[in-house]
Amino acid sequence: MSLICSIAKIKQMANKRPSIWKHWAEVFLRLCLLLFQISLFLIILYRIVPVPVTPLMLLRGLPYEKDWVAFEKMSPTIVKAAITAEDPKFSKHHGFDFEAIWESINKSIAKGRKAKGRSTISQQTAKNLFFSPTRSWIRKGLEVPLTLSLEIFWTKRRIIEVYLNIIEMGDKVYGIEAASKKYFKKPSAKLSKAEAAAIVVCFPNPRKRNPLKLNSRLKRKQATIQRWMNGYEAAPDWWWEE
Repeated sequence: MSLICSIAKIKQMANKRPSIWKHWAEVFLRLCLLLFQISLFLIILYRIVPVPVTPLMLLRGLPYEKDWVAFEKMSPTIVKAAITAEDPKFSKHHGFDFEAIWESINKSIAKGRKAKGRSTISQQTAKNLFFSPTRSWIRKGLEVPLTLSLEIFWTKRRIIEVYLNIIEMGDKVYGIEAASKKYFKKPSAKLSKAEAAAIVVCFPNPRKRNPLKLNSRLKRKQATIQRWMNGYEAAPDWWWEE
């Protein structure tokens, strides 16, 4: 009799298990939907309001250096340097440069390294707005809808404006204005091409690189970026119109 009861209980638990999994799946989906709605609200809000803080700023801790500068007051030099070095097709793509991503993955595989894509400025802006620097495929997947949302609700001018105001440019230094004042003792609007390129080459690892102390490899890259800036108009003229 006890054996029959035990079998009945096991069947009862087995019948309940799918409902439990279904319940938690629904909870997870609702949580994801809520987080996306919050993110979408912030994206719409940040379309006109300066971004006060990012997850990375909170993670690094206080105090930090950050000065917001409007797009209209940004020097075309730093904008062109950033686009030329980080995302040459920025004004043409819709958030993702699939050709560059595929090329980067193929190069990584050819060198025997872990497959690694290449993020556009739109993707980097989404990452800096909502995520910590931890790398994972889950985070990359979550970046996709947020990047598309930025492309839908923001202009390209707004994306590059926010990007250059929130990106990390040194130990607890965020934004081009704070970086310009820290390293070159001048507002970003007065940066020369060489100075702008020196800041840009530090983007991939700003806490370990210093625009004033570039090694020979980074100096060659700095010179390359300057040459590209001379021959390639990364920012169309209409960007600078009121």
